Amino acid sequence: MRKPLSLVITTFNEEKNISRCLESAKWADEIILIDSFSTDRTIELASKFNVKIIQREYPGSSRQVEFGINQTINDWVFVIDADEEISKELREEIESILTAKEHSISAFEIPRKVFFLGKWIEHSGWYPDYQLRFFRKDSVSAVHAEVHGFFRAKTKAAKLQGLLYHYTYHTLYDYLQRINYYTSLHVSNKFSDPKNKKVRWYHLVVNPIGAFIRLFFSNRGYKDGFQGFILALFSSIYTMALYAKIWEYRKCKESSRELPPITNLDFQKRRDYR
Repeated sequence: MRKPLSLVITTFNEEKNISRCLESAKWADEIILIDSFSTDRTIELASKFNVKIIQREYPGSSRQVEFGINQTINDWVFVIDADEEISKELREEIESILTAKEHSISAFEIPRKVFFLGKWIEHSGWYPDYQLRFFRKDSVSAVHAEVHGFFRAKTKAAKLQGLLYHYTYHTLYDYLQRINYYTSLHVSNKFSDPKNKKVRWYHLVVNPIGAFIRLFFSNRGYKDGFQGFILALFSSIYTMALYAKIWEYRKCKESSRELPPITNLDFQKRRDYR
């Protein structure tokens, strides 16, 4: 007997992506969509599918997903982002697991094929970008962080072959906005570690150069063409912005000035998050 599957998706202003995502996932027995009060047509478009929609403030990625998982009625769950799409091969692989009588493994990592500015990024350390997305609810635990929280398998996870397509960053405007947002959240992670509190001028030079070299040369980003060069360049910009913001936050705290936003709650209060 086939085991039923629940799918969890979180959204905020995803009108460009949501229909493609849900079309690829509509075979799931239950779809739970947790929306952070989108102001575009996300809810309107999602309502055309058999989806249970819940709106709540955004506490961070892993916490939002964890909330969604807790709303599901089935033991098996697949977690997907709005800018992702389930391939036919991945669906068939998942179905074969759900219909198997016995399976000793209850958590599975999915390879992601990431597209950046319309191009598949085959190198740059972006492929195969394995993600723990398909599992039995009792087999994983959440690791929360302000940015890039994740789920960890309690026992060994297996790797599947079917691809999850990820259509990230359609424009450089989108990418720069996300860099600004993520680097601010990343400060909270870095600042909690005492060794990262003091920033020297050379951190803003050496570390960004190291980030570029790692992505473009060590991870062969040069094979990804101009998009690979942009990724490496923006990786160095991300690193520079992060250390500059750590320095800024420390100076503001020392002088009792208004602190810049570094948590999801900070951005909620400003109403300009994500």
